[in-house]
Amino acid sequence: MLPFVYYAPTKVVFGPDTASETGKLVKEQGATKVLIHYGSERVKKSGLVPMIEQQLAEAGIGYVELGGVVPNPHLSKVYEGIELCRKEGVDFILSVGGGSVIDSAKAIGYGLADETAGDVWDFYDFKRQASACTPQGVVLTIAATGSEMSNSSVITKMTEEGGIKRSYNTNLARPRFAIMDPKLTMTLPEYQTMSGAADICMHTMERYFNNGGSMELTDAIAEGLLRTVMANAHIMMSDPTNYDARAEIMWASSLSHNGLTGCGTDGGDWSCHRLEHELGGLYDVAHGAGLAAIWGTWARYVYKYNPARFAKFGVNVLGVEAGADDEETALRGIVAMEDFFRSIHMPTNLRELGVNPTDEEYKLLAEGCFKATNGGIGSILRLKLEDMEKIYRLAY
Repeated sequence: MLPFVYYAPTKVVFGPDTASETGKLVKEQGATKVLIHYGSERVKKSGLVPMIEQQLAEAGIGYVELGGVVPNPHLSKVYEGIELCRKEGVDFILSVGGGSVIDSAKAIGYGLADETAGDVWDFYDFKRQASACTPQGVVLTIAATGSEMSNSSVITKMTEEGGIKRSYNTNLARPRFAIMDPKLTMTLPEYQTMSGAADICMHTMERYFNNGGSMELTDAIAEGLLRTVMANAHIMMSDPTNYDARAEIMWASSLSHNGLTGCGTDGGDWSCHRLEHELGGLYDVAHGAGLAAIWGTWARYVYKYNPARFAKFGVNVLGVEAGADDEETALRGIVAMEDFFRSIHMPTNLRELGVNPTDEEYKLLAEGCFKATNGGIGSILRLKLEDMEKIYRLAY
């Protein structure tokens, strides 16, 4: 076991109709003017945003709106939000949506609190560090990224060559509170729901697969979380309005990415996330689906560097029968995980993801990932440029 610091300051208000507490929770933060940040008009037509606006008005708190956040949220919307917040004197940002909205809000918070009035992209491009972030709150409508309790934000900068997708992680951006009502996720399409389930699994697996430190309690939490997500994803496939299944998935989303499943380890591998960021930036694919599409290839590329870890995963999470040795068991586990992804209609390669890179694009993906990781990423095996390109090609 390695030493660790576990920090999870977000107040969670979980259960049916908890969005009715939004006004009270915002008032507790001392906010005077709120940016209500959201994605599609669905959250307005559903009555959720109007209800929140009414609560804020009754609490004597002013507000402005900014919608239009898209999956793989764009830097241009962040700029728009910073300008609007400065003009309106916003001192609190409320995300109504899922990970894309929350990530966009965090970026706006960094830019709004930046006393230098510099480019917020500098933080995501490793040019400087943020010193503050405008306080955040969340009304969660999608269980997937865990951004409602995490320190992470991922933003895409559009260029002539395509999107550049980068992450920035600091505790400054952790939301003050997160309202979680599983009922708000029931109208989501199957693909979005299952992409979220894949993302939750991958947040846990990125931490689980490591080559530095181990803690049995942390492993048991991670393994139990994964088994819970898989079981309840199957329930939601046949019964999309099952409240208990959606509640299990929503809580797993938060626990998968608030640091809990990485306590006592070296922090995990994270290669798949960084590889997927380039796919998401260039092809605008759903994040969870992109992760599912790349995982099996990555696993086969690296498992021999820690076969015991992969074997443990296969037995404890997927229930595979142990083989003659760790390598055989590890491969059985990899196959079983891919079978799970297929069972929830997630892709397991780039073809199934709908992506067919050219030779030039394979190189572009690898070079982008290499740059974004400052020269390499990985705990099981530290991937260099040539490894990244090989994985992208093998994933097709």
